[in-house]
This record gives sequence, structure tokens and C-alpha cells, in this order.
Amino acid sequence: MTGQGSNGDRQSPIDIAPERFRAAGHAMIDRIADLLAGMRERKVTTGLSAKEIRDLMGASAGMPEDGSEFEGLLERMTELLTRHSLYNGHPKFLGYITSSPAPVGMLADLLAAAVNPNVGAWTLSPVATEIESQTIRWIAELLDYPPTCSGVLVSGGNMANFVGFYTALRSVFPRDSDARTPQRMARATVYASTETHTWIEKAIDLFGLPPDGLRSIRVDPERRLVMADLKEKLVTDVKNGRIPVAVVGSAGTVSTGAIDPLPAMAEFCRAHHVWFHVDGAYGGFAAMVKTAPKDICGLSLADSVAIDPHKWLYAPIEAGCALVRDPELHRAAYSCHPPYYNFGEEVTNYFDYGPQNSRGFRALKVWMGLSQVGRRGYERLLADDMALAQELYDRFAKDANFEVATLGLSIVTFRYIPPEYRGRTNDPTTEEYLNKLNKALQARLEVSGEVFVSNAVIEGRYLLRACIVNFRTTSQDIAEIPAIITRHGKQVDEELRIGRAVGNRRH
Repeated sequence: MTGQGSNGDRQSPIDIAPERFRAAGHAMIDRIADLLAGMRERKVTTGLSAKEIRDLMGASAGMPEDGSEFEGLLERMTELLTRHSLYNGHPKFLGYITSSPAPVGMLADLLAAAVNPNVGAWTLSPVATEIESQTIRWIAELLDYPPTCSGVLVSGGNMANFVGFYTALRSVFPRDSDARTPQRMARATVYASTETHTWIEKAIDLFGLPPDGLRSIRVDPERRLVMADLKEKLVTDVKNGRIPVAVVGSAGTVSTGAIDPLPAMAEFCRAHHVWFHVDGAYGGFAAMVKTAPKDICGLSLADSVAIDPHKWLYAPIEAGCALVRDPELHRAAYSCHPPYYNFGEEVTNYFDYGPQNSRGFRALKVWMGLSQVGRRGYERLLADDMALAQELYDRFAKDANFEVATLGLSIVTFRYIPPEYRGRTNDPTTEEYLNKLNKALQARLEVSGEVFVSNAVIEGRYLLRACIVNFRTTSQDIAEIPAIITRHGKQVDEELRIGRAVGNRRH
């Protein structure tokens, strides 16, 4: 209960005395350390249903009228989260592009929250702003991107891509310009491959481009953008009065890790005076790895780049980053200074470079990771992940129970095939069954807790997908995965056959 004590001190229901905070904090850190120490012995997930999770939480209860002691609350939430979560830090979590969180990043988030700077304006966050600025320069250095670039840390890949996209749009249609008319905006056009992440459709809607403003460029068998199709569509559009806003390339697609022909795309964009944006949210950091495909180096030629430290720098979520080659165009896209703003312009104010005004201190966990590990350390970690993906691909390729589809950066796509269906994959009935089987197999694996994979759909085939952005995964984990999936695959296949036989008898 809030009020005034006899000595005039305010009695707050939310403040905590330092000695109580210290004791509870130590207990929580001990539990987290136990979680990390025993991660390998846990299941990847408990596989509980939504109802079971809600029951554990007491989700049907209303908002409490009176508060509770914070020690009990902290202990309860620590128990709930450390015992009943999906652990993307588990060595056999190979699902979505969510990395194992670096321990130094965990502590960095606690420290950032304790100081709680608002990294929107330099005045409100002097040290934090300078740490973010240095972090952006370091990220640019890892990518061989111009050190004179500007940048901003955001929540993740969608927002980082939005920052680059909107900057491109404003470079063609500047704010308060005669060029920004409804008639001209109706001709705005963007070019991206059919493998581009769904952020592109959201950006078209959010930023007011016409419904037909996206040109989907076809891909080759390796899922890379086809340059001839891009050239034909853009040149035809210009002849027909369309206004190209940006060409988007991918440095590691979400489904397969494919890398578009970025150097050729950059050259084409320069020749046609079109903004070149690269979505490197997943794969961009592989540019520092010598064994990565050479085309990824074309990322350094882009006008803007999206990249996620919470993917392949292993920072805890959230941490995305947008880089823009021309700081003036970047600032012009976002800067807005009403009369009541009283912030110095001789320093960096990050509200000038992105959609947020109030901003959390995301940079600290990234900065601390870069400082702890160093460039050489990250090169080795990423190279190890890519080597493990190659090892997994090779194991599946040699195993008669599987058919491999793609290998790109650290992503492998494959599917389980029962013995009687091998060699019959051109038959439509067989393909229909294999799609059903592998979809059911993925669902089974998700709740098994033994290994966690996601999926990809390529040319009508439903594939399982393993993505390794996990510094805890080892060769031993890789060696065990085919047998685990085969065991569950046989069980699912048997259940589907029994179900089909029962259905046939009923008819």
C-alpha cells in the first residue's frame, strides 16, 4: 500500500530493499546457472498443450486486487519458465532461426534494464548511445560495409528490413516533395524473389505502395533469384511508366539459406539507379567466414542491409540491426523535430534513424558479445555451425531412410521416406502420402522433446528443415539425429497406415 510513513518516507508497494533484491537475485541466477549446466539432459520441450500451460499459470484467474511478496513471485516464474519452456539453447534445437542465447548477453540485458536508459536521444542515454554507435560500426566492419554508414538497432529482421525499405522509398519520394503525389506513388514498384521473407508483403501494405507494387522474381533450382527475370521485368516496367523503388536481395533465405547473386544485382542496380537492399537477417554474418559462398560478399555493395545479431551472433532476443550506406538519406527518411524537441543535433539521437522514439538498450548485449568473443571467435563459431550442417546433410544423404533436398549456409532440408516408397517419388499418390507423413512427423518431433526441426515447402514437397545457429550443438548431436527421426518416422508411418486401413474397411 502506498502512503507516507511517520518519518515522511514514501512507502511504495513496488520498490524492493537492496538486501532483499540481492538475495532474490542470487537465488534466480543460481537457478539459471543450473538450467544452463543441465541443458543437455533436458528435453528440448516438454510438449505440453496450450491448456496444460494455462492451467500451470492459473490463467483463468482475474487480476489480483492485492499484491504478493516478490520473492514468491520470482521463484514461481523462475520455476515455470525453466521447467516448461521450449529451450532454443538446447543442443538439439534446430528449428527456426533462433540461436542459443549467449550467457554474457543474459547478464547484459539485466544490466541494461537496471540502468534503463531511453536510447532515443543522446541526452537521455549518453553512454548507451555511444555504445550503440560503436556496436553499429563493429557490425559494419564484420560485413566489410562502409564505416561511414549509419545504422540503428531494432527488434529483429522485419523491422530492420522496414528501416531500409522506408529509406529507399523516401529517397524516391521525399517527404514534403512535389514528387510525393498519389499519382506517382501508384506507380511505385519493388522487386524481390519468390523466396523473400514475408516482411516484403507487410512493407508494401504499411508504406502505402499499390497492391500491384511487388514484382516477384522467379528463382533457379538452387532457390536463387534469376537475374534475367529481374532485368526483363524492371526494364519493361520502366518503359511502361512504373517507378522502381528498390531491388531486394537475400543473403540467406529463411527456407533454405540460399544466397542471391548479390554482386550482379548490385551492378544492375547501379546501372539503373535503383536502390539495392539486402535482407541478411539470417545469413549476413556469414560474410566474415572464408568458406561461405562468394556471392555473399556482395552484401557490402548494398544501399541498405538488414541483419540480426539475435540470430548468428547469438545475442538474446531482441536484437536486429539496419545499416544504410548514405547517412543523410537515412536521417532524412525518419527525422522529425517538432518545436517542443530540445535535443542537440551535434550528437546522435536515434529517434532520427528509425520509427521508435522510446528505445531500449539493445546494443549492450551485442557489444558485450562482440567484446567477449572477438571477430576470430565468431568466424570460428559460424564456420562450426556450417560444418555441422554439412555433416548432417552428408549423414542424411548416406541414409536410405532419407532424401536430401538442399544445403545452404547452416540450413539442411530433407524428408523421411519409408522403404516401399523409395524410387517412386515421381508418382503423385506417393508424393501426397510423403507430404502427409513428413508433416505429421514434424508435429510428432515438436512434442517429443528429443529434437526440434521446422519445415520448408519446395516445389510442392513438404520437407523437414534443420537450421544450426547453436554454439551448443556438437558432432555427437548430429550423429544421433537421423536415428531419432527414423524411429519417430516409422511410428508415424505405421499409425497413418493403420488409420488408412481402418478408413478403407469402413467404406
